[in-house]
Amino acid sequence: MERAEYEHYVQAFNDRDYDKVLDFYAPGARIGFFGIDLSDRDAFKRFYSFLHSYVKESVFIERFASSDELVALEGIIRVEGLRDLTADVLKAQGLEQFMPIAKGEVQNMRQYIHYHLADGKFTSVGCTMA
Repeated sequence: MERAEYEHYVQAFNDRDYDKVLDFYAPGARIGFFGIDLSDRDAFKRFYSFLHSYVKESVFIERFASSDELVALEGIIRVEGLRDLTADVLKAQGLEQFMPIAKGEVQNMRQYIHYHLADGKFTSVGCTMA
């Protein structure tokens, strides 16, 4: 995957265009991070619809490498609280591993993200934070 195509994916994510984001994934793709498993379109949309009702999340690419089988990037994930996302709200959603964020607060997190590819589509994605 070329960087320009990946940037289209990031733009769709930053724009909250979940259908367009998911079109980059192969059927049956495994999306997992921080104990979350979003292995179908409905799970992905439920999770991000919930999260993005509380925060504005944006991806900023710093380093990018790709081949026919892998996209690897290092970037900053910026999360800005739109309304209070408390520990109690996270716990009620089974998301205790996430940090609460207050309305107006900004968190910048360095992440390393790997996408496996087949036929130009993501088959799995995983990430870690520094």
